[in-house]
Amino acid sequence: MPAEDGLPAGLLREFRRVAGESGVLTGAVTAGYATDWTGAFAGRTPAVLRPADPEQAADLLRLCAEADVAVVPQGGNTGLVGGGVPGHGEVVLSLARLRDAGPVDPGSGQITAGAGITLAEVAAAHPDFDLGVLIASRGSATVGGAIATNAGGLRVLRYGPMRAQVRGVEAVLSDGSVLSHLGGLVKDNTGYDYPSLLAGSEGTLAVITAARLQLVPRPAGPVTVIVGLDGVAAVHSLALRAVREVGGLLSAEFFLAEGLALLAERAGLGPPLPAPVPAYLLLEAAGPGAADDLAGLVGDLPAAVGTSPAQRARLWAYRERHPEVAGFLGTPVKLDVSVPAAAWARFTSEVPGVVTAADPGARVIIYGHVADGNVHVNIVPGGAADGRHQDAVFSYTASLGGSISAEHGIGVLKGPWLGLARSPVEQALFARIRRAFDPAGILNPHVLPR
Repeated sequence: MPAEDGLPAGLLREFRRVAGESGVLTGAVTAGYATDWTGAFAGRTPAVLRPADPEQAADLLRLCAEADVAVVPQGGNTGLVGGGVPGHGEVVLSLARLRDAGPVDPGSGQITAGAGITLAEVAAAHPDFDLGVLIASRGSATVGGAIATNAGGLRVLRYGPMRAQVRGVEAVLSDGSVLSHLGGLVKDNTGYDYPSLLAGSEGTLAVITAARLQLVPRPAGPVTVIVGLDGVAAVHSLALRAVREVGGLLSAEFFLAEGLALLAERAGLGPPLPAPVPAYLLLEAAGPGAADDLAGLVGDLPAAVGTSPAQRARLWAYRERHPEVAGFLGTPVKLDVSVPAAAWARFTSEVPGVVTAADPGARVIIYGHVADGNVHVNIVPGGAADGRHQDAVFSYTASLGGSISAEHGIGVLKGPWLGLARSPVEQALFARIRRAFDPAGILNPHVLPR
């Protein structure tokens, strides 16, 4: 079994020989790497290793494998399921210093970016191009972490999740071997598509050090609308119409009156519409005819429209600040699930009652992505956070044919419930794949089947 308690002095000296004094952190300065941003997951680590290039990453992993020392790879530490936290005393391998980037190739619309570069930096790399993945944490979430968790976000209905943006990766196996396939070819049927396999692997197969990313044309003349509706069924119906009828649709997001009220109370955000309504749908579209299409869709419904950057930012704040809302009330259990389209309105209406049946004192904040079936269920427990909330939500999700993880991964939070989404045969295959990539068994050993 990988060592998890302390490190031999000789191994620390070897780490410093490879990465230098500034590349190896110990003591109190490691605390920020051992706790996630929600405060729900905290651990400890004897050392944080910060390689400056892929060669250093390879050498450090080789040393860890030889010493049987477990490693948790970490990007921007913005995850929500504990997958990047050293919960059992593992060494943290931070990719924050891997920040080399090439220029955007205007012909292919691609860029090669180091694992430590933020998504916001990639999105701003060229005036004509944007990154298809847009998440609230883009200013701190990194390329490596976003791929490892297959981040989704606000534009999945148009561009797909992070996996869809990846045209190649450079990664290091636990034995120090380097995989590099960064040519960026759109068509390349020369074998297994391991870059796609690494997307969503949560650092259990290899450590991503760089990626070739496909960018998208920067949206022209985006228009943002918040529409007030009488409930989640109306939200879902209008969102599906938008998918069919609005050219250039980029996003279809929702939030509810309770979350909005807390934002007004705790964050000072005034309401987007003159009169309160039960549910809100945020739509964004770009390109020729987008404004007219949105106007035709909305009709006489109460709505707020933003066309300038400032107006759009104001409207987006209502949705993008929703991940903070449950934190105003306490330490939240953050669950993201997806359900089939036919079950979305039922799930979204009923899941608060499912939670309060398990914990009558719980507060539930619901928001998320309408057109791709993804609902974020944020729970502030009234009783003990002992797994009852996950059990209630995940069991109900599975009963409707949904997934217990839409975009945040399994991590530590969801591991006990993986059987609701994956069969024993699938989990056994996961373990076989994992052993093939990481025979030493040192990479994020407490996440996903081994």
